[in-house]
Amino acid sequence: MSGSNPYQGSFGSQMTGQATYGTSAAPTTAAPVGDLIKDTTTATFARDVLEASRQQPVLVDFWAPWCGPCKQLTPIIEKVVTEAAGRVKLVKMNIDDHPSIAGQLGIQSIPAVIAFSGGRPIDGFMGAVPESQIREFIDKVAGPVVDDHKAEIEAALGDAKALFDSGDLENAGGLYSAVLQADPENATALAGLANCLIAMGQTAEARQVLSDLPEAMAADAAVAAVSKKLDQIEEARKLGDPQALEQALATNPDDHEARMKLAKIRNVEGDRTAAADHLLAIMKRDRTFDDDGARRELLAFFDVWGAMDPATLAARRKLSSILFS
Repeated sequence: MSGSNPYQGSFGSQMTGQATYGTSAAPTTAAPVGDLIKDTTTATFARDVLEASRQQPVLVDFWAPWCGPCKQLTPIIEKVVTEAAGRVKLVKMNIDDHPSIAGQLGIQSIPAVIAFSGGRPIDGFMGAVPESQIREFIDKVAGPVVDDHKAEIEAALGDAKALFDSGDLENAGGLYSAVLQADPENATALAGLANCLIAMGQTAEARQVLSDLPEAMAADAAVAAVSKKLDQIEEARKLGDPQALEQALATNPDDHEARMKLAKIRNVEGDRTAAADHLLAIMKRDRTFDDDGARRELLAFFDVWGAMDPATLAARRKLSSILFS
């Protein structure tokens, strides 16, 4: 965007709520390696593995000093567990010194890695497998990594939409703006901010927000819909006095040009039902008017309103009855 977000320093300055999303936060501190990787014995196995696995998955590496593949596996699995930053723990058991647990589990070949969760074994593998397979194994037993940043953005967008729907335009705009600071190419936030500006009557500012966008953002459905909405608003401003148009229709209900203009005006005023009904009335009377222009205009309204908007759904039903009756 040419001006990035021209309101990121001012939009929402009068807010009574909080819109601090995207501010710097202290990084999450990974658990110390000593808490993630340890040796265990027969005596401490219940505490180190069974009890600990009720909190998070625990991988038990059964090994022996004479085992060559064990020596290959150890640095790899320790590296992956450390990088997993607490999603799993690793407990190592020397089966030469402590053979009973391995015997109870039926382990006959090492290295063998058994994953415990909820106090019981749930999965495992044998041999010095590649690092990629160890990562896949951890994802399997601990679940895939959650992108907290993405989840926070999605939550903020949901909050912003709820604020917008409730009419709290200042706080909605502030939250959309904050998301854009954290993710400048977030098309949903951009469209949301533009819609807030439009609802506040700041159409010039909304147009500026949508100027010089990267191709991918400009092609986004939500952004394209807001751009069409601005076009419709600008066109409606040039269509004359709605009261005069109403009077013209009262005199001549077949004045399709006046009815088309009035539909466009009612649309930007927010009276979607009236806007659709005017266009549907033209279609009922004369599909040839403006080369079926009423239908094209109605479809353009749908693009802006959204496929699941109640006005869209209602108008589509009426449109179908006209087209297929």
